[in-house]
Amino acid sequence: MPKETMTGRERWLAVLNREKPDRTPMDIWATGEAIEKLCKRLNCDYDEMIKRLHIDRPFIVWGDYIGPEAKPGEDIYGLKYRNVDYGTGEYVECCYSPLAQYESVEEIEANYTWPDIDCWDYSRVPEMLKGKEDRIIQGGGSEPFLQYKNLRGEEQAFMDLILNPEMVHYILGKLFDWCYENTRRLFEAVPGKINLTYIAEDVGGQETLMYSPNQIRTFLHPQMKRMIELTKQNGSFVFHHTDGAVRDILPDLIGIGIDILNPIQWRCPGMEREDLKKDFGEKLIFHGGVDNQYTIPFGTVEEVRQEVIDNLRILGEGGGYVLAPCHNIQAVGPAENMVALFETGYEYGWSA
Repeated sequence: MPKETMTGRERWLAVLNREKPDRTPMDIWATGEAIEKLCKRLNCDYDEMIKRLHIDRPFIVWGDYIGPEAKPGEDIYGLKYRNVDYGTGEYVECCYSPLAQYESVEEIEANYTWPDIDCWDYSRVPEMLKGKEDRIIQGGGSEPFLQYKNLRGEEQAFMDLILNPEMVHYILGKLFDWCYENTRRLFEAVPGKINLTYIAEDVGGQETLMYSPNQIRTFLHPQMKRMIELTKQNGSFVFHHTDGAVRDILPDLIGIGIDILNPIQWRCPGMEREDLKKDFGEKLIFHGGVDNQYTIPFGTVEEVRQEVIDNLRILGEGGGYVLAPCHNIQAVGPAENMVALFETGYEYGWSA
């Protein structure tokens, strides 16, 4: 086996700058239950698991909330949650949407108080980076329509795009403004130290886009572009997450400046790996690509190994690839498949 000549940070930066790394960097996305199963299989804790499987996990920085305590059972946005059991674990789901009762911007203005960015303290961010010199650093970003759906309720949020565009612009404006200022303050706290900024929005379904291209261009992309401009002014790369079949909107995303596309659900129509690499490989870094709907949870170890090899060959051709699962590995996935993913990536990911 070749010997590593780069840290995880150097490996990521080589890929992001279109340079040659010693090997393909690897990242992990997984639920807590899946991580627990993986650590149990390897008989070690999380940090040792990351080291043993040669995973180049980013380190995320954040501001500390120092504002007034939320009401019991609520978060600072007034949202309420409950745990939903799905058989092999739990997800926390929003069960109360505080803005669902309002029918106009004026009603929201009169009855709702938005969180104040001054309730976050960024003085501890430089301290967070001590001892993380070998890690790629992620900080800031936005995914506001996800929060919009919680604030208004899932069904109402989609109806608002047609029935209440003024409200959509208003609420997303408030959410984007917070994200922008949060990101700006993180950059200010550690100038030049943040390498990745997570500017996301899930717009893809299993077969096609969940929104019309016009809705995406009207409500999301102008403010995302503002976030992206801030990010690039501070020397950070734009990590963009959107699930599903999103090929139709990729030229727009490239146009507003995304650098990295995650998670590459290649079983969705239009997301075939060969075509994505051929058509967009010179403009995008691909992150993900190991199928999490069939291969990891239900495939054999050999199927996992073959898919990793295929991804390295297709998405990794000429560079521009970070090996990772397509979103969070779920607890239903066998531990041996998780191990096979990273062991195969380490075995076959060396640069020639």
